[in-house]
Amino acid sequence: MIDPHCHSSSILVAVEPSRAFRIMADGLEQGRWAWGSWQRQEHSPGIYVGDSIFDGRPTYVRLHPDPERLLVDYEVGRSPDAMQFRNMSRVIPGELLGHGPQTSVISLLTWRLASQSDEAWLQMGTVHEAEMYLIRGLLERDAKG
Repeated sequence: MIDPHCHSSSILVAVEPSRAFRIMADGLEQGRWAWGSWQRQEHSPGIYVGDSIFDGRPTYVRLHPDPERLLVDYEVGRSPDAMQFRNMSRVIPGELLGHGPQTSVISLLTWRLASQSDEAWLQMGTVHEAEMYLIRGLLERDAKG
């Protein structure tokens, strides 16, 4: 079944879970891979802003990390007042899935707004899938350097 309400993307990375979690739970670090909010800056305490590489408009993000469970909820919007829950990431230790101890599976989920067009929904899912490869590249490259 193609899920009409939630899109998920996942990737196996060759880094320990705590390192994988850091790139998902750090608002500035996300500015290295989140194309919808690229090259982020801290707008105010706990609120980050970056520009969409697609339309150049600012996108604001507030993160709610849960380090114990290795998950992050994200509120997103075009202004600080318009932010709402949209996305979630989760890091699963690779060992739990039969992979090595220095591996992780990173998953990114996004939920479709009722107001979102089919084209915007398709773009969102495609972008998140591409971002998974960027996240893996950043993590594994940084781990070697």
